[in-house]
Amino acid sequence: MASNPSAGVNPPQISHARVARLALPMTLAHLSTPLLGVADVGVIGRLGQAHLLGAIAATAVIFDFIFWSFGFLRMGTAGLTAQALGADDGGEQRATLLRALIVALAIGTAMICLQAPIAWTGFGALAASPEVTGAGRQYFDIRIWSAPFALANYAFMGAIVGRGRTDIALALQVLINLGNIGLNVAFVYGLGLGVQGSAIGTLAAELLGALAGLLVVWRMYGDLFSVARGLVFDRVKLTRMFAINRDIFVRNTALLFALVFFTAQGARGGDVRLAANAILLNLVFVAAFFLDGFATAAEQMCGQSLGARDARSFRASVRLTLLWCFTFAAGLSASALLCGNSFIALLTTSQQVRAYASDYLVFAALMPLAGALTYEFDGVFVGATWTRDMRNMMLLSLALFIASFYLLRPLGNSGLWLALLFFLAARGLTLAWRYRKLSALSFPLAQSAAVAPIASARRG
Repeated sequence: MASNPSAGVNPPQISHARVARLALPMTLAHLSTPLLGVADVGVIGRLGQAHLLGAIAATAVIFDFIFWSFGFLRMGTAGLTAQALGADDGGEQRATLLRALIVALAIGTAMICLQAPIAWTGFGALAASPEVTGAGRQYFDIRIWSAPFALANYAFMGAIVGRGRTDIALALQVLINLGNIGLNVAFVYGLGLGVQGSAIGTLAAELLGALAGLLVVWRMYGDLFSVARGLVFDRVKLTRMFAINRDIFVRNTALLFALVFFTAQGARGGDVRLAANAILLNLVFVAAFFLDGFATAAEQMCGQSLGARDARSFRASVRLTLLWCFTFAAGLSASALLCGNSFIALLTTSQQVRAYASDYLVFAALMPLAGALTYEFDGVFVGATWTRDMRNMMLLSLALFIASFYLLRPLGNSGLWLALLFFLAARGLTLAWRYRKLSALSFPLAQSAAVAPIASARRG
């Protein structure tokens, strides 16, 4: 598609081919995030002890909360980098990455220092059985040391994706994923270290990813330390970055609170329900990160279009990625229905857990379709840095989720899954509602250009 002649200096070219080039590598790269958990669950699950599987599942939720709460380090960095790319501002691209890395290392170090209260709060909120809590604490006390590396990886990934190099992002995530699986197997089975071995393997994989990420961005951006200190610490840009990060932090925290709430309610039904719901959630995560590939494509193209002030490219990006997202969502839901029981059998040898998870498979299979609109507009809002509205719509949806859970509570685990489906759909619908207003505000000249011929015709 041709760019708007009145647009900025570096508008993107939008086409189905570009969507595929950006999104398809990321449908694989994003899989590495849930597969870090899937590998841990799968390796421990093969030991055949429900409380060990529950421990990994419960502790993974805690780490999802404390790490994904700071997902702004990837999301905000990607959006700001894409906008700087659209404006053809190389110095700002490097400065954006440096700001993110400084924040990542500061937060990661603080997590290590505060590991005791974090563990006490996390395990207390989950209220799992003593067996699950004891094994989970062994895992937690080791993996917490990966915090600086995990958060730095978010910043590296944001910088790479913001430049549209999803092929490199895929290679980096595959390295982390394969390293995690191999090291987990080696420490759990080779050295017989159990849940502690799984934690050591995941820690080592995050460290490996951070070292590789540093090498990649250094080659991509050049000498990061050549950026002027005044640019890195520019007050206006820092204020904007912290406002974006604050909004995404609140949004991510609300999302992860919903997942913790879901897991905690499952834990109150016993170790078998906890383990079964954890396996089904991993299936949902695998589907979600496939769809997040198209969200990432929307994120990069919309961000670059906004930086270039190109309204046509922006709206074309939304239309094309939305089409791809819904098409893949339908395929993922069908695949989950057909292959879900095999996925369950892969992750656990417990017949009781397998049977329980199979009973609720249909709810997990519906998640991709219910969430397609959500994943799409998450990418659009991140790329456009419409983070305040993104935050507000998440808080509204969370309130609806909690209310729907208590209304559906008499249905037991089915009610819990129905509430989660409603939560996912509500997020997408509320974001779509805000999209039209925000798009008009972001491109007022395009709106005026569209209205002028109509007004002239009416006068004629």
